[in-house]
Amino acid sequence: MIMETIVTTRSADGNTHIAPMGLRRQEELFLLAPFKPSRSLDNMRREGSAIINYTDDVRVFAGCLTGRWDWPLCAADRINGQRLQDCLSHVELELVDIKDDEQRPELLFCAVHKATHAPFQGFNRAQSAVIEAAVLVSRLQMLPQEKIRAEIDYLTIAIEKTAGPHEQLAWDWLLQRITGFYAEQRKERLA
Repeated sequence: MIMETIVTTRSADGNTHIAPMGLRRQEELFLLAPFKPSRSLDNMRREGSAIINYTDDVRVFAGCLTGRWDWPLCAADRINGQRLQDCLSHVELELVDIKDDEQRPELLFCAVHKATHAPFQGFNRAQSAVIEAAVLVSRLQMLPQEKIRAEIDYLTIAIEKTAGPHEQLAWDWLLQRITGFYAEQRKERLA
């Protein structure tokens, strides 16, 4: 099972990099497998750590994929790094093993600190649709345009029925990114 999370890592210059990332559990360990190239991958290898942020604010997922990284942060408790200030919970991780791969290395972490900050109330259908659309946006260069369009058409139903202001804003950011990506591709083909 893959859980969609927000991962924060410390960049070489000390700044915090924020990225949506799928997470798998292997008993007590956490497995992250970012695609190459990846700033998160570089940071995790160099620093030997990462922070998993569990949030129900889907604007963070959409924002990170559309150039909006300015989310409130605060210091982690046990590792050198920052977490999302408004996350529901977070887990601070230390790297224990790397299985290298040409496309998608697997990094195995152990938890060194866990904290809960607010209860999880569940996702409405629009929040789930935004997360699914965010995954599609992260794979625009890998998936056929027809698949992206068909998935977005289906996910639009949940947005229209259950989105609040945060979900609608996140959805709009993702749709703008998709439209811009395909417009740029058309320009390149015509050039």
